Amino acid sequence: MPVKNRLAEMHEEITAWRRDLHEHPEILFDTHRTAAVVAEKLREFGCDEIVTGIGRTGVVGVIRGRSTASGKVVGLRADMDALPIHEQTGLPYASKTPGAMHACGHDGHTAMLLGAAKYLAETRNFDGTAVVIFQPAEEGGGGGREMCQDGMMDRFGIQEVYGMHNWPGMPVGQFAIRPGPFFAATDLITIDCEGKGGHAAKPQDTVDTTLMAAHLVTALQSIVSRNSDPIGQIVVSITSFETSSKAFNVIPQRVAIKGTVRTLSNALRDLAEKRMTEICAGVAATFGGTITLDYNRNYPVMVNHDEPTAFAAEVARGISGDCHPAPLVMGGEDFAFMLEERPGAYIVVGNGDTAMVHHPEYNFNDAVIPAGCSWYAEMVERRMPAA
Repeated sequence: MPVKNRLAEMHEEITAWRRDLHEHPEILFDTHRTAAVVAEKLREFGCDEIVTGIGRTGVVGVIRGRSTASGKVVGLRADMDALPIHEQTGLPYASKTPGAMHACGHDGHTAMLLGAAKYLAETRNFDGTAVVIFQPAEEGGGGGREMCQDGMMDRFGIQEVYGMHNWPGMPVGQFAIRPGPFFAATDLITIDCEGKGGHAAKPQDTVDTTLMAAHLVTALQSIVSRNSDPIGQIVVSITSFETSSKAFNVIPQRVAIKGTVRTLSNALRDLAEKRMTEICAGVAATFGGTITLDYNRNYPVMVNHDEPTAFAAEVARGISGDCHPAPLVMGGEDFAFMLEERPGAYIVVGNGDTAMVHHPEYNFNDAVIPAGCSWYAEMVERRMPAA
């Protein structure tokens, strides 16, 4: 069960789709052109049903096998959105949209799932129903959550769901996966510090928010170093510190802080929020100001289900000869929302020696396409074998 011959034949065609998507990146839910391209291709392929506007700009295609007597329904998901990055690859098909770039390979994911959809619609060599899911706003917008909230799983009767992501630094076409927690919960924190501004020469007449906020940033790191179990996985990162005044001689009235908390268990997530709330209150009391914390629980931990993970690995081994254990990842992935609603698994496929994702010189490696398409297609054919 190596790469499917038909998908190898389609490699050049799928590559052209991918490069067209790369030239026209769209951010978050504004994936209108991409969604239209996807929907049109699904119509060309002869899918039995195409629905747009799920999760705002998501697209779902339904492909029924030669028989549906098994009653099984398998979902396959790809993300469509790009990032607000200015591309620096110099490629002939580089982004034509200033400040937007497919720097995470979602163009490749979409093209590979389209390739698999074309193959499945042509052959229909399975007993059941395949549902292909094209999702907007993975990069921070929670498009997976929106599609689920629109009732996608129940509407299409999806029983299990699978996703894939390219992985720079792994050999092209090699797969890796792990059961259980895989990608971290990613929570967003916004902290507003309020004091009493004044002249820098008279600090005694002020409540210095810069000093208060600086102590707060340091104290928040104690959550990792002194509150959590050292063998747990937790990262607290303060990424923005902005004062209300930019003058040399003014102690500012306000300081705004932003950051993220990343955890791989709900217990650590609860601990982080509790301690962050307590530390903010304590620092405010110490310095005589006020601190307001907005702790936004964003993407949950992405947890692969055991049996679907083993099956996904088995399919991957048949394509590439092996499937390696994947490391824990402290980045977030909103496929987590789909895995909260249905059993399934998420796998990564090697992108070769390329720049890391979210880098302005990153590019999806088109050599990955036959292996990625074959994995999607085999997940359907082997999960729902024809009678």
